Amino acid sequence: MEGLDTGTTAWLLISAALVMLMTPGLAFFYGGMSRAKSVLNMMLMSFASIAVVSVLWVLVGHTLTYGGGSGPLSPFIGGLDDAGLSSMIGEIDEEGGYPLLVDAGFQMMFAVITVALISGAIADRAKFGAWLLFVPVWSLLVYFPVAHWVWGGGLVQMLNIGGAEVIDFAGGTAVHINAGAAALALTFVLGRRKGFGSESMRPHNLPFVLLGAALLWFGWFGFNGGSAYAADASAALALVNTQVATAAATGAWMLVERLRYGKVTALGFASGAIAGLVAITPAAADVTPVGAIALGLLAGGVCAYAISWKYRFKYDDALDVVGIHMVGGIIGSLALGLLASEAAGDIDGLLYGGDGYLLLVQLVAVAGVALYSFVLTYAIGKAIDLVMGFRIPVHVETNGLDGELHAETAYAFDELDEYELSSPTPPGEEVASR
Repeated sequence: MEGLDTGTTAWLLISAALVMLMTPGLAFFYGGMSRAKSVLNMMLMSFASIAVVSVLWVLVGHTLTYGGGSGPLSPFIGGLDDAGLSSMIGEIDEEGGYPLLVDAGFQMMFAVITVALISGAIADRAKFGAWLLFVPVWSLLVYFPVAHWVWGGGLVQMLNIGGAEVIDFAGGTAVHINAGAAALALTFVLGRRKGFGSESMRPHNLPFVLLGAALLWFGWFGFNGGSAYAADASAALALVNTQVATAAATGAWMLVERLRYGKVTALGFASGAIAGLVAITPAAADVTPVGAIALGLLAGGVCAYAISWKYRFKYDDALDVVGIHMVGGIIGSLALGLLASEAAGDIDGLLYGGDGYLLLVQLVAVAGVALYSFVLTYAIGKAIDLVMGFRIPVHVETNGLDGELHAETAYAFDELDEYELSSPTPPGEEVASR
């Protein structure tokens, strides 16, 4: 193809595959954090998001996000010229040299994981059918418009205060604040789990949590590095910053744990890693590596405290989506106003002699996205609750969603019990068993 840059195309193809891997990684991360009787349900919510959003993205999602549109609605939503993506087959981006379908596929994976992130906040108590309805409705009414604002030439990209424009390299507002605010809204729609605050709801499988965190960390190099849209110095900076911010955040989280509880936990390490990944996402190509370390330390320390706010304010964010993704996204987006450096990007933050307009424009974008996502999600959740009920009955929650909703269980406890009852005790082990 004339004008094709094979290096850039290959990098975007690899990055898309890396970002796709993040959603199964999220399924393991969330699945391990949930209770044993509902782990399959939790994981299926992520996998279902892959299926539903992928089809919806091809049909209308990409064109509503990136379509130029016209008239008074263009700042809010894209047009329908590229619905179905047939018009993009064989077309090359003139500036970047990559096929337009590669970009569509790459951004499809962002749409998939954004809606999947929300599911962790409503673990153990949402109807699976209601979730399958929520996913396409939320994507159409919230994610596609917000992504258009941030990356498709809409409201957020149009913001300019004192010459400063919004920076969101890979999704601090469009992905993490958007999903975190939506998660908070759904916790109010569905209410608290039975026994919240009084019963132990500890993660049932910490190796799953660590595996999921590792897959997310690995995939995030495509999430951030691919957002450079070239295999260039910007992608290299994003890769290094992603690594060191995440590493610093794990250390800060573990330090907070040690000071507060006297112990360092595997869950804390994994959660700190995700907090660092979230925070560096909007800033990956606009801060220096030292700035990335500072950002990671800040995010890890603050998010380690933020996850306990749900007990103070009595909202049941089951798997800490609000405390990590919304708070981490806000930290990363606002910290650009302080830590951005012309040595990395195009503008200096306050700590490098900037005039403060970048911090102000970032604050406006953060507030606008969070407010829109919260209000629209609450309305969507309430509507679904009125139509079909969003929350499962109490007896299903008590017995576990896996068996009640899916006729399966993650672990064959009954078979293990039967085996232990039917198996003879080996000679010499009677005393040891006592």
